[in-house]
Amino acid sequence: MLGISVVGVYTYADDIYKAYEEKDLPELEKVMAESSLIIGFNTKHFDNQVLQPYFKNLVLASSPTLDLMEKLEAVLGYRPGLGALASATLGEQKSGHGLEALQWYKEGKIDQIKKYCLQDVKLTKEVYEYGINHGSVLFESRVDGLKTVPASWSTDK
Repeated sequence: MLGISVVGVYTYADDIYKAYEEKDLPELEKVMAESSLIIGFNTKHFDNQVLQPYFKNLVLASSPTLDLMEKLEAVLGYRPGLGALASATLGEQKSGHGLEALQWYKEGKIDQIKKYCLQDVKLTKEVYEYGINHGSVLFESRVDGLKTVPASWSTDK
């Protein structure tokens, strides 16, 4: 309901991180349409739902997508958080959370939102690559403690 303030992406083809504001979404649609695979965290249930109304030609539900949260949920039986994955797997922390981004938007701190979004993208990319390279990722559960979780995407063709 709130719409988009910033979308952060990394493109392997160009090896760049980029933040797109609402006015830049036609450019993002083109980038995503040209992608052979869209990789994200909670992409299918959140990002695609928010982005789709802005896209005229690209149907995200039929775009090739790897949603890391969906893959991990299938193994764990519940939805893990990116922060817990990044902390256990990479030793890195998220720089904030979505509610802070809402406050930053109200305060006009768009650069802070960009930094937050791009850091989440970096963590997602690094968790994805760790899973590819090691065949698993680590997850710290409040209930089960530290768990090694198979990265099923490491064997996907």
